[in-house]
Amino acid sequence: MPVLGIRYDFRNPPIGGTTMAERYACALEQCVWAEDLGFGSVTLSEHHGVDDGYLPSALTMAAAIAARTSRIRIRIAAVLPSLYHPLRLAEEVAVVDNISNGRLELVVTNGYVPSEFTMFDETLDNRVKRVVETVRVLRQAFTGEPFEFRGKTVRVTPAPAQPGGVPIWLGAASEGAARRAARIADGLLPSYPELWDIYRDELVKLGKVDPGPIPQGTIAYLHVTETPDATWAQVAPFALHEMNGYGQWAAEASSATGYSPVADADTLRTMGIYQMLTPAETIAQITAAGPGATVLFHPLMGGVPPELAWQNLRLFEEKVLPHL
Repeated sequence: MPVLGIRYDFRNPPIGGTTMAERYACALEQCVWAEDLGFGSVTLSEHHGVDDGYLPSALTMAAAIAARTSRIRIRIAAVLPSLYHPLRLAEEVAVVDNISNGRLELVVTNGYVPSEFTMFDETLDNRVKRVVETVRVLRQAFTGEPFEFRGKTVRVTPAPAQPGGVPIWLGAASEGAARRAARIADGLLPSYPELWDIYRDELVKLGKVDPGPIPQGTIAYLHVTETPDATWAQVAPFALHEMNGYGQWAAEASSATGYSPVADADTLRTMGIYQMLTPAETIAQITAAGPGATVLFHPLMGGVPPELAWQNLRLFEEKVLPHL
């Protein structure tokens, strides 16, 4: 059986034809649906000051999802420490973990979009320092006990529901970040598969448990449909919006993120990132990936309208899931 997950970033461009409130409501219903079908996780991504309304407050949405569900784990991927006061972040994380009764996971990453740092009067130069400080503060804060912070004694309450605190992963797009994750984090979310071996190498050097080969992944966007060509015509504007949005950020930051501006839908489709698969093709691809592979749905990707997103999920439920 694959590991099933669902994710949201809540881009809502005008071509989506829906309000942000409607998009949030749809996602909450889909999270309930996912939990009922045995999905293991919902992932929320966060960016700031984006024209299409990209989710700026993932912890707030995590609290809403936690209140509507009871079993599915909720991952924030990712939080940028440069944009948060570490004590305030610790408080918010602890509260959401209690609302969820211990189902929260936190991914911390450096960040790379210059406009976000400018918006919060921060600079890119201090990113690593802020990540290391924030992870340290979160660890201490999660004990519920007093600790030293910038020359004074502080205490963060309440403590998280999870014994030992909320798991903290690091996102990594470089060798340095992968090795840092081995030193200070509970796990790694790599931007590139090759970083996993670097992470493993550092763990072994530190005498920590070898996590083994990188977990099987899946494609960036999967849409289950009986009519792939017709569905691509519907999905393509949203895929282009997402690809070009991330591609613009990558260009501004001179960062290799796997995204780059694309001129047209035909070119984008040949890249294979956004796949339209029939139920039979979906079953075959998931089966070929082997047990333990992750199937991560992104149903509202790039502003996909709720009705179209539900068609994707319902077809998966009815014609794919029973065969897995």
